Amino acid sequence: MHKVYNEIIQISGDVITVEAKDVGYGELAEVQTQGGVSLAQVIRLDRDRVSLQVLAGSRGIATNDKVRFLKHPMQVSFSENLLGRIFTGSGQPRDNGPALEENLSNIGGPSVNPSKRIVPKNMVRTGIPMIDVFNSLVESQKLPIFSVAGEPYNPLLARIAMQAEVDLIVLGGMGLKYDDYLFFRDTFDKHGVLPKSIFFIHTASDPTVECLLVPDMCLAVAEKFALDGKKVLVLLTDMTNFADSLKEIAITMEQIPSNRGYPGDLYSQLAKRYEKAVDFDDAGSITVLAVTTMPGDDVTHPVPDNTGYITEGQLYLKNGHIEPFGSLSRLKQQVNGDTRDDHRAIMDRMIQLYADFKETIEKKSMGFQMSEWDDKLLKYGGRFEKELMDLSLNIPLEGALDKGWEILSSIFEPAETGIKDSLIKKYWKKK
Repeated sequence: MHKVYNEIIQISGDVITVEAKDVGYGELAEVQTQGGVSLAQVIRLDRDRVSLQVLAGSRGIATNDKVRFLKHPMQVSFSENLLGRIFTGSGQPRDNGPALEENLSNIGGPSVNPSKRIVPKNMVRTGIPMIDVFNSLVESQKLPIFSVAGEPYNPLLARIAMQAEVDLIVLGGMGLKYDDYLFFRDTFDKHGVLPKSIFFIHTASDPTVECLLVPDMCLAVAEKFALDGKKVLVLLTDMTNFADSLKEIAITMEQIPSNRGYPGDLYSQLAKRYEKAVDFDDAGSITVLAVTTMPGDDVTHPVPDNTGYITEGQLYLKNGHIEPFGSLSRLKQQVNGDTRDDHRAIMDRMIQLYADFKETIEKKSMGFQMSEWDDKLLKYGGRFEKELMDLSLNIPLEGALDKGWEILSSIFEPAETGIKDSLIKKYWKKK
């Protein structure tokens, strides 16, 4: 039997405070109001003063409403019945389907014991050349996509979901515009990906506190499926909205602000989620791709800045493309030596030539005379951007490598590429 408290001593934003004993951090509670029952979660303990964030918002809550602690943290259901379903940030059905209460599991648990992890060694093929060829995604990797507002980061995530060779997609939306939510739902449904996907969606019109639950919901479900041997890809958008929700709650709690008003534990809060990425030694894996928008295109903003210390590289999305310079998958060396013997040579040399192309563009804009080599670089850069950088492409890795050889051989002489003779003899396309 759970004790009921009928005196709320403070209401501040979506946070209420009661005096209670034997309550744990993160514990769930029910707040009974005239309008019904709302869930709340303990976010601060100060002796007997317990602060809770109300998931549905504090509107309609009175100081004499009843609070009943449930003696367990937020939980999420786990079963095959989750597949193809869409839920809110608090785990309630958003698709008008039935609520799921079977095999409940706590969210927000610790990351996996290192003794159960193995060194990442398997590539996640996405069909996007700028990822597969130049910054290979690896199972159990945690990789952010740094972007600015207006870039097609949500369409990029949708395309990765449609093309990635994984068993399960878990999509977490934080602060999504309703149009973006409908885009994900309709795109996944149209391309047949929805049956192997699970959505946890928080829209911009939903209560702020639900935004904080989305990553934990996604990762708790992903971990259960990974333990069942599934290769799970978790897609999160947008972690900056998640951090802004942390800041909003911290201000409500009158915490001392840190850099640009964000809470002092921002690094720990982000790391707690990213470190859930894992490749189990005797089961499946969790790979995390998370969009992080950069206000003002400022990579020193606290959210991308802290993220860079946690994750294993980053992808920069600029001008509708994954930027070749600055983007880095630190784990690509774990896999691209085992794909095809020409992978690393193509990867290195094509990026070097593209850098030369960029310099040639600057020379041309300044009125310098173009040489024959410059003309080749200009032709090469145009084809590289159109045939390999386009994010709408769906080309297997081997096909993308062949396309690279085709572009090189149609413009340059073998000696001009700087690629070793053994690979030239094996892969060079004759004109």
